[in-house]
Amino acid sequence: MSREVIDLIRKVSLANPRWGAPRIHGELLKLGFDLSEAKVAKYMARPRKPRSQTCRTFLANHTKDLVSSDFFVVPTVFFRVLVVFLILSHDRRRPVHFAITEYPTAEWTARQLLEVFPWNSAPRYLLRDRDGSYGEKFREAGNCLGIREILTASQSPWQNAYVERLIGSIRRECLDHVIVLNQAGLRRVLQSYFDYYERSRTHLSLGKDAPISRPTQHAAMGRVVEIPQVGGLHHRYERVAA
Repeated sequence: MSREVIDLIRKVSLANPRWGAPRIHGELLKLGFDLSEAKVAKYMARPRKPRSQTCRTFLANHTKDLVSSDFFVVPTVFFRVLVVFLILSHDRRRPVHFAITEYPTAEWTARQLLEVFPWNSAPRYLLRDRDGSYGEKFREAGNCLGIREILTASQSPWQNAYVERLIGSIRRECLDHVIVLNQAGLRRVLQSYFDYYERSRTHLSLGKDAPISRPTQHAAMGRVVEIPQVGGLHHRYERVAA
């Protein structure tokens, strides 16, 4: 078989990846080439199967329809352990809900999901790990709301990177610098931090904007003043008229 025919077989098979050897053989017969189907099958190009989309691609493609959830623990000064349940919206990286308990049962966790998402506002996907605190009740609540759960692999926190990053920021920028006395105190501290996180803190992934977008203030609007936030741990800077 000539090199010209082999190149043509490869060209046709690459241009028509859904065609099998019989279809390509038929086309070549119509072009006056006298060869067997077995020869076509031998020389046709077989492009590599495209890889499945990565976890990062999935997150980017579904950012407006996706939330993620996770737990983290906070010890108190009295050696009690509080568990914080957190739900993060991937669209604009907004924390949409948090709750605190000492005993995170499946019923309690399911109730958090039902409280935060009324029937007309539930996201399409929820990304979470395989923590036993979710349980069957949580799955049933998600099904009732029409939420499809995406489970990460065992011991793979990097697959839930957005909420893990938020938890890291909470620890580094807030909890590492305060003493937690009790559940009510922790709730006040976290509420203050989340208000700062949503309205003031700039994020690289949002083009250095806040989750609730901050308008740009030009020099003509006045002098710069410093506004303490999160008990003085952080500050917001605004322009005010002189």
